[in-house]
Amino acid sequence: MTSAPIRVLVAKPGLDGHDRGAKIIARALRDAGMEVIYTGLRQTPEMIVNAALQEDVQVIGLSILSGAHGAIVPRVMELLREKEMTGVQVIVGGIIPDEDALELKRQGVAAVFQPGASLETIVTCVRQAAGLATGATPDSQ
Repeated sequence: MTSAPIRVLVAKPGLDGHDRGAKIIARALRDAGMEVIYTGLRQTPEMIVNAALQEDVQVIGLSILSGAHGAIVPRVMELLREKEMTGVQVIVGGIIPDEDALELKRQGVAAVFQPGASLETIVTCVRQAAGLATGATPDSQ
């Protein structure tokens, strides 16, 4: 029996207009056998969480280069709690200072990737996050 592919929503929140990196990540996740929904540019936290709900994703990947992660990510996390979607794992990538990355993790973000992170590492992390979302143990993946 084959299991359903991991479903990932990749989003570019805020006014950041640079999506090349998000598209590269989306392609790497697809190449790894995942179903990827790319929302496009200038998404609000509400749009992202609503899309995640409609698409029944296990993981949300946020690409933020604008420096707005301190406002956007907490709002996404709040909306996920409000909609009782706390099982959906959130991964953030972009220009994020180390101290901010630690704070995002304290808020419940599964992982934070800064420039230079390898595609292989990101794919592995998304697989692990999806396992957490579905309640799988690392041994069962």
